[in-house]
Amino acid sequence: MWIPTEHEKYGVVLASFRGTVQHGLPLEIGDTVQILEKCEGWYRGFVLKNPNAKGIFPCSYIHLKNAHIKNKGQFETVIPTEDSVITEMTSTLREWGSMWKQLYVRNEGDLFHRLWHVMNEILDLRRQVLVGHLTHDRMRDVKQHITARLDWGNEQLGLDLVPRREFSMVDPDEISVTELYRLMEHRHRKKETPVPASTHHLFVQVKSLMSSNLGEELDVFLYIYDGRESRALSERFFVRLNKNGLPKSPERQCTLFVDLGSSDLRKDVYIVAHIIRIGRMGAGEKKNQSTVQYRRPFGCAVVSIADLLTADCKDDHQLKVYACNTESEWYQIHDNIIRKVNSRYNLSGSNTGLSVSMQLLHGDMEQLRREYMVLFTRGVSVTKKLGFSDIIMPGEMRNDLYVTLERGEFEKGGKSVARNVEITVYALDIDGQILKGQVAAGAGEAGGDEYHSFVLYHNNSPRWSEQIKLPIPVDMFRGSHVRFEFRHCSTKDKGEKKLFGYSFVPLMQEDGRTLPDGTHELIIHKCEDNMFLQDCTRYLKLPFSKGNLPGNNQAVKGSKESFWITSFLCSTKLTQNGDMLDLLKWRGHPERITDSLSKLKEIDGSEIVKFLQDTLDTLFGILDESSQRYGLKVFDSLVHIINLLQDSKFQHFKPVMDTYIESHFAGALSYRDLIKVLKWYVDRIIDAEHQDHFQQVLKATEYIFKYIIQSRRLFSLATGGQHEDEFRCCMRELFYSIRFFLSQESKGSMPVAHTQAVFLRTFPAVYGELLKLFSVREVATFVHDTLGSLPTTPNPDCPLEAIKLQCIARTVESQLYTNPESRCILLPVVLRLLHAHMQEQRELVMCASILTSMLSLIKKEDTDATLSEEVDLIVEKLLGVLLTTILEITNRPQPSGNTLRLQFQDVTMSDKHYQKLLQRFTSKDDLRDFLLQIFTVFRILIRPEMFPKDWTVMRLVTNNVIITTVLYLSDALRKDFLNDKFDYKVWDSYFYLSVIFINQPCLQLETFSPSKRKKVLEKYGDMRVMMGCEIFSMWQNLGEHKLNFIPAMIGPFLEVTLVPQPDLRNVMIPIFHDMMDWEQRRSGNFKQVEAKLIDKLDSLMSEGKGDETYRELFNSIIPLFGPYPSLLKKIERETWRESGISLIATVTRLMERLLDYRDCMKLGEVDGKKIGCTVSLLNFYKTELNKEEMYIRYIHKLYDLHLKAQNYTEASYTLLLYDELLEWSERPLREFLNYPMQSEWQRKEYLHLTIIENFDRGKSWENGIILCRELADQYEAYYDYRNLSKMRMKEASLYDKIMDQQRLEPEFFRVGFYGKKFPFFLRNKEFVCRGHDYERLEAFQQRMLNEFPHAIAMQHANQPDQTIYQAEAQYLQIYAVTPIPDSQDVLQRDGVPDNIKSFYKVNHIWRFRYDRPFHKGTKDKENEFKSLWVERTTLTLVQSLPGISRWFEVEKRELVEVSPLENAIEVIENKNLQLRTLITQCQTRQMQNINPLTMCLNGVIDAAVNGGLARYQEAFFVKDYIVNHPEDGDKIGRLRELMFEQAHILEFGLAVHEKFVPQDMRPLHKKLVDQFHLMKSSLGIQEFPAYVRASPIHFTNGSPRTCRNSAPNIMCPPEGGRVVARRSPLTYPAVNRYSSSSLSSQASNEVSNITGQSESSDEVFNMQPSPSTSSLSSNHSASPNVTSSAPSSARGSPQLPDKHKHSRENACLSPRDRPCSAIYPNPLDPTQRMNAHQMGDSTLPRSEPNISAPDKVVRPAASSWSLDCVKEASTPPQPASDRFLCPPVPPRPTYSVGSPAKNTRSQSPITTLRSPQKNSAPPFTPSPTECQPAGLVSNSPALSGSYSSGISSLSRCSVSEASGTEGPPTGPGSGPPDGNPPLLPPSTLLPNSASERGLDELGPRRDSKTPPPYSVFERSNPRRPMPLPHSLSVPPQVDPPALPPKPHQMRCAKPDVDPRRPPPIETPRPRVLPRKVSQL
Repeated sequence: MWIPTEHEKYGVVLASFRGTVQHGLPLEIGDTVQILEKCEGWYRGFVLKNPNAKGIFPCSYIHLKNAHIKNKGQFETVIPTEDSVITEMTSTLREWGSMWKQLYVRNEGDLFHRLWHVMNEILDLRRQVLVGHLTHDRMRDVKQHITARLDWGNEQLGLDLVPRREFSMVDPDEISVTELYRLMEHRHRKKETPVPASTHHLFVQVKSLMSSNLGEELDVFLYIYDGRESRALSERFFVRLNKNGLPKSPERQCTLFVDLGSSDLRKDVYIVAHIIRIGRMGAGEKKNQSTVQYRRPFGCAVVSIADLLTADCKDDHQLKVYACNTESEWYQIHDNIIRKVNSRYNLSGSNTGLSVSMQLLHGDMEQLRREYMVLFTRGVSVTKKLGFSDIIMPGEMRNDLYVTLERGEFEKGGKSVARNVEITVYALDIDGQILKGQVAAGAGEAGGDEYHSFVLYHNNSPRWSEQIKLPIPVDMFRGSHVRFEFRHCSTKDKGEKKLFGYSFVPLMQEDGRTLPDGTHELIIHKCEDNMFLQDCTRYLKLPFSKGNLPGNNQAVKGSKESFWITSFLCSTKLTQNGDMLDLLKWRGHPERITDSLSKLKEIDGSEIVKFLQDTLDTLFGILDESSQRYGLKVFDSLVHIINLLQDSKFQHFKPVMDTYIESHFAGALSYRDLIKVLKWYVDRIIDAEHQDHFQQVLKATEYIFKYIIQSRRLFSLATGGQHEDEFRCCMRELFYSIRFFLSQESKGSMPVAHTQAVFLRTFPAVYGELLKLFSVREVATFVHDTLGSLPTTPNPDCPLEAIKLQCIARTVESQLYTNPESRCILLPVVLRLLHAHMQEQRELVMCASILTSMLSLIKKEDTDATLSEEVDLIVEKLLGVLLTTILEITNRPQPSGNTLRLQFQDVTMSDKHYQKLLQRFTSKDDLRDFLLQIFTVFRILIRPEMFPKDWTVMRLVTNNVIITTVLYLSDALRKDFLNDKFDYKVWDSYFYLSVIFINQPCLQLETFSPSKRKKVLEKYGDMRVMMGCEIFSMWQNLGEHKLNFIPAMIGPFLEVTLVPQPDLRNVMIPIFHDMMDWEQRRSGNFKQVEAKLIDKLDSLMSEGKGDETYRELFNSIIPLFGPYPSLLKKIERETWRESGISLIATVTRLMERLLDYRDCMKLGEVDGKKIGCTVSLLNFYKTELNKEEMYIRYIHKLYDLHLKAQNYTEASYTLLLYDELLEWSERPLREFLNYPMQSEWQRKEYLHLTIIENFDRGKSWENGIILCRELADQYEAYYDYRNLSKMRMKEASLYDKIMDQQRLEPEFFRVGFYGKKFPFFLRNKEFVCRGHDYERLEAFQQRMLNEFPHAIAMQHANQPDQTIYQAEAQYLQIYAVTPIPDSQDVLQRDGVPDNIKSFYKVNHIWRFRYDRPFHKGTKDKENEFKSLWVERTTLTLVQSLPGISRWFEVEKRELVEVSPLENAIEVIENKNLQLRTLITQCQTRQMQNINPLTMCLNGVIDAAVNGGLARYQEAFFVKDYIVNHPEDGDKIGRLRELMFEQAHILEFGLAVHEKFVPQDMRPLHKKLVDQFHLMKSSLGIQEFPAYVRASPIHFTNGSPRTCRNSAPNIMCPPEGGRVVARRSPLTYPAVNRYSSSSLSSQASNEVSNITGQSESSDEVFNMQPSPSTSSLSSNHSASPNVTSSAPSSARGSPQLPDKHKHSRENACLSPRDRPCSAIYPNPLDPTQRMNAHQMGDSTLPRSEPNISAPDKVVRPAASSWSLDCVKEASTPPQPASDRFLCPPVPPRPTYSVGSPAKNTRSQSPITTLRSPQKNSAPPFTPSPTECQPAGLVSNSPALSGSYSSGISSLSRCSVSEASGTEGPPTGPGSGPPDGNPPLLPPSTLLPNSASERGLDELGPRRDSKTPPPYSVFERSNPRRPMPLPHSLSVPPQVDPPALPPKPHQMRCAKPDVDPRRPPPIETPRPRVLPRKVSQL
């Protein structure tokens, strides 16, 4: 049975539990669980991180921990009772754990590893805390370290700052808001700016001395030296080095120079190292018998301490060692080095250097011991400062006497040379015994019994400046002396040291004073007997110093021998001051008391604090005995000592005085005298002229009162409380004098004000002392009356004003104020002073601090009933002025701003308080002003900049106060400001505050971690929902006043609904229905609501607000929670439901696009998705919303995207959208986006120039020329010839670029996006995309997959079904398509360079084609051509490419079928065209070699021999086919004509080939001739028919042409007819290019795979999926070039090797991905030419890629057929510049009939120059002599073989305007331009009906397919007509056999209407928006 647990409530999981049992709860080790029930070894509960999942788990897996339970029962909360630091550590480490892993994912390795180390460190410290074996101090240090690490990690990870007090987290509910703020601010400042340390220490480690002449031991002395004052700052540190230059005792090589002040860290403070060698007298002496060693100077090194200030790290320094030139200068060598007196020293050796490691440390010694434990464990010695540190600590024991051996003056002593003097120093006690270990050379080495100075060679006036330290104990100082023995160190004999004299000095004088600091000249007593000195009594009675000699001892004074020393005593117990000793011994000399008291002020403070207790005892002893005589003097002396302790150097002695007062003070009668003297001074302040002494007295008030109170207490204890009334009376009189003094207003220079300020500074410290003898109310009355006596008139210039507040602040923080009994007395005077200062807005920082203290006290005692009155009083006095002050300082920020803004949050107000507050406002205006003020202040408080980013705790507390207050104040709005009393401003301020409140980042719980979100919800709930419900409630109360907030509040409320909180959205969305309803009632529509909603939606969603859920909710018909129906449901009930539903639909569609746009913009790089999404949104604003400003904004966003992606052409078209909205006018335009304020003409000019530049960069020069002309016209109209010249030169440069630079023709790809996971603007739509340069299908597919990484590539090209459309996935379908140019005008002209044609092939393309071959009926395995049909799909786009995007949506699909016979006709036409082109190029010597023609001839002839054309004969010329298909008779005839034409072209080509073929290929040529005769035989041709031989016209450049006008015209069905139609080959012109050898291919199994390949080009198209085909290389080719049969090699042709067989592995959708044939390399680029490896050519039936069935009309020729009627559109090599008069220009308006351009004779085309990187040639376009519908797409067959891939998606042409038709040539000029007569008579002219057909279709085509408004080709340019350039004919270079000539054609300017066929009707394509002039 499950029993609820009582004590087992909380535990930690010890081992992971899988939870495989029924109802089992999976647990992971380390999880914390809350236990609910227990049953037989099992617990039931949940993991704290997921409280919703409850289950059971074994008891043995849980380690129970003590916990405290809140809200016991169903909703109980468990709080661990462990140390709060442990709890914080645990929760923080869990939170860090997940974030730590994310650091690794984001590749932030540095922070990852640092955080890992910190986490391990915290875990280790946590274990130490949990073990509980730490001492109290150590535990404190560990917790401090833990919290520092936690704060560091939180800061690094961007987590919140945790408020702490004593290392424990603070509950914000338990402290006031301002106190919380103070804690946060303290921690923030501590984190931001660490307090600089005032004490510094220098760590030094001597490592080695490097020198080439070592060999003796060395003594190194280091000390800190002040170069400015030329004195040592520290004692010396001593290290002895061995003969190798290394320390003899490694454990003694380190020291710490301690207690350096900030003033010591200067540039002129140095570290000096003196090096003394120990050895022979001379460094170069030879070794002798003597073992005596001397200390001799070696060198000196100096380094500035400033070098260490830049780096705190431990660095090694190599110090250069210098030696002095003469030893006599040794004493000042360091000064010479510092001053750089180079003449007195030099380097002791080039490689001599002292290696020293130094590090500057900061802080006190205790801190250093904690932080640098390693240093102190290494035995580091402490080198003290000479003298006391800046701060003297009580209890510090020090007694060091420093003696410096300065110099000596010695006589020669009968020697011929000067002496080598060595001094030996001894310290002796009173008994004459040597003090052991009391003579030290310096820190670092233990003291010795004696010290030997170094020796200066032959110097009778030596200067040593050598310092020694005598740490003699205090108790041994009396009677001790120091003896100096002088010896001569002989270098002869045995090198003995001979005594010749001595000096001595006593350490203490007879009166108890020690040896005075300073220099002493000692007497040198002669002595040569060492035994004499053993008895010190013999010489101690002798004089020791020349300064102390009596005047009659002239003999000694006149002695020349002297010895100088300098002494310095640093002692805390001994004194050198006689005045101090006189005062302490006052009883022995009573007559000196007055003098001693007067001299006390002259004694150094350090001497006084040494004897502080003794001095105080002396003063009060004198006062007790002679108060009348010495009272005033003693009082002044006491004031001096008290004020001395105010000095920072001695402030630490205040506790010493406090201890004295409490424990040692015994002056029970002193209070009378102290009160009397203090009152005497106070009474004389006002009349005194000089206030300095009075200020000193008042500064000591605190301690004077301490002495008074303690004295009175001692008296009361001794007497039982006698004279109490007298004491109280004296105190009242004293305070009366003080109040009178304070009440005086300052006049003149205000000396009294300064004195008042001094008293007020010390007065609060008296409260606590008074409470020891007086009751709380009495003291409070004293304070109230005293503070109340202060002058009330404010004086800004008076220093007293600030001191008043400081006094109030200390009063509020005092113990007196915390007592409720006294607080009610003090509060009025405190509030009065505060109110006065806040009203004047002075000292606001201090005011804020006072308020903080007052309100914090209220928070702590909020259960006290007496606080209610205080709260009312504070609110009444301060709330109004506080709000006013906050609003004022917001406009002029002050340091107190943030604190002051928080004060009123701390006033814990209940319902009663709010009622009283609101009732206090007697008028509505006052209440209105109050509400406006408090709402404004609340808005200020929730500003993001109010608190630092990581102060979430502070923000949440503030918001909790705000929402609580707002809920109370809402009633006031409803009660006092509704109906007749409605006030818009108050309500607007309320709503504005509410909206800002809800949208705060700190309340967006969705962005928090789960643990943080849980804590916030448990503590505060979701404050957004509470505020949202309040908004809804208040809105419902407005009634008809809602109209006042429409449309102003639409944006703010919309912003609220975008917050991703379902409950909040459910509450707020119905408000929009109300707005629409009320607007409908007022205006009859809700256009304002719609406009505001749409405008705001864009800006908000672009900021990242809103999501897909919101869109669905907005458009949902599902009821919301509670009584609220959905928005759509409510609208459907209204009479205006249609417009309402339309608005909702519009807004929903806008949200779809905005969400897509925002999601796309999050991506890093610019891709098609970003651009497509922006285009979708741009068009939506234009077409559906008609929002011009938003439309223009997104134009520029799209423009920036294109520039970033380097889509310069698209960028130009995009900017052209804005340009189209402007006119050439002088209308002024406002500043907008990045445009300045300027005229419309200037902005349009700037746009034109920018667009031209981008067209130039995008190589779309033709478009740029149009704009150049337009801009030039404007310049010309304004006579701006300077700019006109520049523009004409720019235009000329664009023409040059057209002719000189190469352009790549892009591929085009059809992309289908299927599935519901795609963005709305792509979902279930298909697009055609313009590829990048060099981008093939595979590259494009990969790019699309990269953009949509979750997409699935479809394996086929069939249209998907509904399951794909509705799937929750992404499907991509991609294949290549062929562009269909709209106009062939330029492409059909002879002599137009291919550089020009290449532009028209791929620009302004509306339609694209894709062909799929299939077999209909029974497939003939012997001849597959019988059943091979082609399914042709034509895609029409919504806009032409290129445009404002690289892709556009497909608007219409057309599907038709091409019969086998039509296919065969197209194949042969294409091959004939290819042959003619190659022959022409060869004749005109445009080919560098003959190989392309050779390979093409070989492919056709060889394939024909093997059955190429014969297969067509077998399929279509047999009787059965003719009988079964009588309607194809004309087509069969046409096929036969083409076959004969091909034979004729081959014969002509062989003739040309024979002339140019090189010698080594003659055998091949002979073989081709033989095979050609076989081919003619197989076709049954003995000689060509008469109509072939009689062809009248020779093509001007000798190139044969193919006429396609010999087939009957077949009418197109009207639009809207059946989708699939069987067409004849003449209604469906040839699009696919094949080699003629396709007739020889067999019907193999490849046909079942629908494989198309031209062997000569290795072009393979696999139309079925194969194992090797990629997912995107689907079986339906994007190419329209399809195959109707397998190649001959697949049939086993003996002429071709197996390696040339076609395979599926080469099959794909791409027209450009097939390998280029080696037989047909690019003839213009030898570098791209491949080796010839394939000699066969298989001509496969192809379809025409560039024309749809309705667009081609072919009529039969009555009597003849011609080879010369097809224009080849291959790109020519660049001709010489003089071969063309002018290149074609972009289309202009149509010309009149008389235009000379109309009868321009067409010239032979030249082969298209193909991009060297491409493997296939562009398509060939029809000849301009062939009649084609000018406005429609005409035939554009392409080369087979190496030049043709079958689908050249780089070969496009588009001419938006037709330039008319040609008429027949007349007169003598109608022949060839070279004047040669035609070989044959003219052929029949083109029937008029064909031209009529084309021109009839021109108009509709132009209307329906006019480029969009941003197209440069839509512009009408009413300038002078510009005729198209004349073509120049190229005379033939050879005389080959005659070819069938090209028929003359005439283009009629205005054709007659053919009554036999009605003109086609096409709906004009409407423009999206009417032409509009932008206001921007």
